[in-house]
Amino acid sequence: MNALPNRRDDEVRRLLDTPHPVVPVDMAARAALRGRRIVCRRRVEHTVLWALFVAAAVTGLVLAALTWPNDPSSVPSDGTWWSP
Repeated sequence: MNALPNRRDDEVRRLLDTPHPVVPVDMAARAALRGRRIVCRRRVEHTVLWALFVAAAVTGLVLAALTWPNDPSSVPSDGTWWSP
């Protein structure tokens, strides 16, 4: 292998040899609480979006049913798909 000293390796060793910063005691509990809040918020957002999607689909179906031509005289009877 390379016998020459690597400057980056020396810098990493110096960084790892220094004392580590103190971590708050309740950090894991706060992270878990925040994670639960994020999951709950996403679940509520997804539920609301799905409810809006279903409401829009039902509204579209109702509007299509209400505006469907019920009068057979308004449909052209000459066998074409469009009226000339």
